[in-house]
Amino acid sequence: MERTSRAIEDYLEALLMLEDKGSPLEITEISLLLKVSKPAATQMMDELKDLGYISKEKYGAISLNPSGRKIAGETLHRHMVLKSLLTEIGVSEEIAEEDCCHIEHVISKESFSALEKLQLNLKNTDK
Repeated sequence: MERTSRAIEDYLEALLMLEDKGSPLEITEISLLLKVSKPAATQMMDELKDLGYISKEKYGAISLNPSGRKIAGETLHRHMVLKSLLTEIGVSEEIAEEDCCHIEHVISKESFSALEKLQLNLKNTDK
């Protein structure tokens, strides 16, 4: 399967994060979380709808469709594993957050799988 663009992954991940926090999936919330303008967020929501990743009513509710939820979950999982691994090896929370936001979009499946195993091993040795 071909990987989606960074922007698409970022927006889908943001929707899942808002949903997980119980926040409304609204343009204002999305634009605040991603630090983008409301028109930019609106434009991307229209694109995500056209791609079938979300359902969106005009001026209404936004919800993740199964395909969007899958991409969002995979992106969020990469984010969490990478951030955990970076902080585990001594990177500050702030830098780890910034770095994993970049790495999560470009890392190969093979490299991520190896880092995920390393992160699990580090967690198991901490017990």
